[in-house]
Amino acid sequence: MGRRGLAFWVMVFFFVVGLSGRPASAGYIRAWGNNSNGQCNVPAGSDFIAIAAGFFHSLALKADGSLVAWGDNDWGQRDVPAGSDFIAIAAGYFHSLALKADGSLAAWGRNWNGQCSVPAGSDFVAIAAGEWHSLALKADGSLAAWGGNRDGQCDVPAGSDYIGIAVGQCHNLALKGDGSLAAWGDNWYGQCDVSTSSDYIDIAAGRRHSFALKADGSLAAWGWNEYGQCDVPAGSDYIDIAGGWRHSLALKADGSVAAWGWNEYGQCDVPAGDFIAIAAGGYHGLALTPEPATVLLLGLGGLALRRKRRT
Repeated sequence: MGRRGLAFWVMVFFFVVGLSGRPASAGYIRAWGNNSNGQCNVPAGSDFIAIAAGFFHSLALKADGSLVAWGDNDWGQRDVPAGSDFIAIAAGYFHSLALKADGSLAAWGRNWNGQCSVPAGSDFVAIAAGEWHSLALKADGSLAAWGGNRDGQCDVPAGSDYIGIAVGQCHNLALKGDGSLAAWGDNWYGQCDVSTSSDYIDIAAGRRHSFALKADGSLAAWGWNEYGQCDVPAGSDYIDIAGGWRHSLALKADGSVAAWGWNEYGQCDVPAGDFIAIAAGGYHGLALTPEPATVLLLGLGGLALRRKRRT
């Protein structure tokens, strides 16, 4: 498939997921890592279709279009709005965003820098959230940003050929229809020094590092690497990526998850499972799986979690 063909199908996939907000299947939520604020105390149920991880809070979208959140709420970041018309979510450090079916935006949580002061309009198709700012992609392929702009992270590049976005602490990435990348904002560690390649199909950003998924299923990363968060594993079987504060996650085609970087809180100790989506928070990780965990008695009354295989 040529690059034009690849870009076309990436665009088709993006708009199907972005506008409908409905992945192929719903699932249960798994969490691991730091749980100091209850951010890993996942809600029960198997009707979740999307997940997002903030610094100390977590957010999920249900199949009926409603929202649920758990973890830290010092700034109201888990006071989700009522309604069942949401199709996408994003979690910033201390704020949350949601995209509605009509293309408009909702935001809640800390708003010191205006990161929750969403722009008017009903032409948005994707959202992303950082520490003090927020980013959105419009249906025409252009970008909008609002909130703190100390490092120029809200100075979005011109153009209408963008199909994907990702946000770090104070920097942004955008994926173009031709498979190339754009980056802007804080570049102290080279997190905005994107390559000139045009074979990318997905992007993710951590605190001060960036990485991308290539069309061949391999990974690339750049920026702050003090904890090895840019030391991507080899292989060409990856299908999804997520960036945390100092760690990174990647979902493989076989449903397993690879993790690397800082692991003081076990944020890289991913449980075994058959996963369909991932999200990386400050010091924790989230994943969706179609398989429930069952509690089994072992030995002298010990408990262990094991996935229940589908029949």
